[in-house]
Amino acid sequence: MNRTEMEMSGPGGNRRTRTVKRKVWGGLRQLKLLGMFEIDQQHEFYSLTCMMKEGLCAAVQNTIDNPIPNELSEDDYKLEVTQIHKDFRMETFAGPVFASLRRSLGMTEKEYQHSLSSEGSYLQFISNSKSKADFFLTNDKRFFLKTQNRREVRFLLSNLKIYMEHLEKFPHSLLVKFLGVHRIRISHGRKKYFIVMQSVFYPDERINARYDIKGCEVSRWTDPSPEGSQVIVVLKDLNFEGQFITLDHQRPWLLRQVEIDTAFLRELNVLDYSLLLAHQPLHQDERNHSLSFATLIMRTKKSVNTGSGPAVPGAVPEEGPTLLATEVDSRTSQSQIRETCGEGSGEDYVDQGEQSDRAGAESAELREFQAQNRRLLPNFKNPLHVIDGPEQRYFIGIIDIFTVYGFKKRLEHLWKRLRHPGQTFSTVSPPEYCQRLCQWVQDHTK
Repeated sequence: MNRTEMEMSGPGGNRRTRTVKRKVWGGLRQLKLLGMFEIDQQHEFYSLTCMMKEGLCAAVQNTIDNPIPNELSEDDYKLEVTQIHKDFRMETFAGPVFASLRRSLGMTEKEYQHSLSSEGSYLQFISNSKSKADFFLTNDKRFFLKTQNRREVRFLLSNLKIYMEHLEKFPHSLLVKFLGVHRIRISHGRKKYFIVMQSVFYPDERINARYDIKGCEVSRWTDPSPEGSQVIVVLKDLNFEGQFITLDHQRPWLLRQVEIDTAFLRELNVLDYSLLLAHQPLHQDERNHSLSFATLIMRTKKSVNTGSGPAVPGAVPEEGPTLLATEVDSRTSQSQIRETCGEGSGEDYVDQGEQSDRAGAESAELREFQAQNRRLLPNFKNPLHVIDGPEQRYFIGIIDIFTVYGFKKRLEHLWKRLRHPGQTFSTVSPPEYCQRLCQWVQDHTK
């Protein structure tokens, strides 16, 4: 009899059994309510996620202590670093490459480390995906962690350089941003690969619908949650029928970017990837296209600020500073922006010569700000997967890019063609998959 069985059979064992049952049932009830729940000490993945947090904290600290170079080398793509912990080993693959990507997204290593290793437990996300992978979210819901098999990890690492080149060429790409690849080795030779990704649905406080789109019909309906329910359900293609992504002047950009990204995936010979889509209504102040550039900057800062808990995107408190009503172009000085955001020095007069001397530095600061907050500002794209239309804010990203069109998928294609005559299904050749998803976006945007 093991220790747990002995405890349950001793005095008070029935009470402990009831307690465990209540905790398990409580977890199941929370799962039914939310679609995700906190991984507490009774959860089957508690030990694994604690190892992930400890290992990731140390891995990122290694990057903090050894800053990455400005230029990546071939060795950086092949680098494997092993760190030994009390109960496990953590291996980090191509660490400098992913750190370089995080830097390009305007993410500091300290904030990345804090999010991955904060005291709050990870959340388990229950997906309706057929994948056997396990999905976790950091407590602030900013980053996704997903277990992968060895083949998928090797596929990503073997194509990492062209993936990075694609993101450098198209910094506004819709492809999900992979931020780290790791392997945990536990006792008795067990090992677990996992990747860290930026969550497409972040910040998610006001999102009112989520979709997983593949551009086909078979098995592409999910029963919605009951009205008024808090259940988080990711809907599918057939649920979206009759609706549109309304972007107006942003539509040509989206169509073109979907074409570019799916063409890249076609070259990788992959299929079965998904276009994640979510939306939320814009606040009234966000619908005003005549807002000044400085006002947009202030609003953007409030939208993406993570330093003081979850932010409501675009929310501007009533007691905030007065908004400018005049249009300010890209030559707006940084001093004007600071004044608008309530950060002015209080000086009524700045010497003209001194102001002129500051112009170059302030212009550089402004360009840097634009680069990091592109999509929430007019005619720019940003590191978050966010696009604003006239009435709605959309979250859009392409995920699950590891399924290669090999022998098994070709057989599956033939079998589905016989089983579902006249219907569209996900398992088709990469060129057809690419074309079909582009067509879906074309037909469902305006």
